[in-house]
Amino acid sequence: MDEQFRRILTGVREMSLSVGVRNLTLNNICKSLNISKEELKKYVSSEAELVEKVLELERESFKSIFDEHNFEDVNAIDILLIVSQEMNGRFRDLTPSVTFDLKTLYPEIYQRHFELRIEFIFSKIKINIEKGIRQGMYRQDISIELLARLYISRLIDLHNPVFFPPDKFSFPLLFEVMFENFIRGIANDDGLAYFKKRRKSYRFN
Repeated sequence: MDEQFRRILTGVREMSLSVGVRNLTLNNICKSLNISKEELKKYVSSEAELVEKVLELERESFKSIFDEHNFEDVNAIDILLIVSQEMNGRFRDLTPSVTFDLKTLYPEIYQRHFELRIEFIFSKIKINIEKGIRQGMYRQDISIELLARLYISRLIDLHNPVFFPPDKFSFPLLFEVMFENFIRGIANDDGLAYFKKRRKSYRFN
């Protein structure tokens, strides 16, 4: 992706958090980012296409966590801790209102983004559970497929404002509780002891 376009998309993402998705018109974006419409239209021709590219950048940012870290010989629990800390740092400012507006204004684009993101996380969590079992950190009697699906289900629920009103529960807190319960549910005694020791080295909020 062109570096200039990446900077524009980063600026648009920040705008969506401050002024809302509904105000992401090409005119407003050009004014806020101090660029001409001609320059912006070198990359996109509409607000919908711009939103699609911003979401694509979100997915790239998440995938880059696995490119930036060499997880080959890393303990499965450490991998979950590192990835979870990175996720919380990069995406903690996303709010339910932004997600709601995306789903309302750009339903097909958001649904495609959602499916691609879930597919990627699902594949990675399955790999992690398999690795944890091989390393003797996770229980042998768990269903990898079921546990991976439960993890995804819980992750989705964290963004439900009906269950977890954002004025009462911050996302970092919700994620921390969900994550810890997930680990405690799949770890054996050795894994749980390791998790308790390593947990102090990571911060989610």
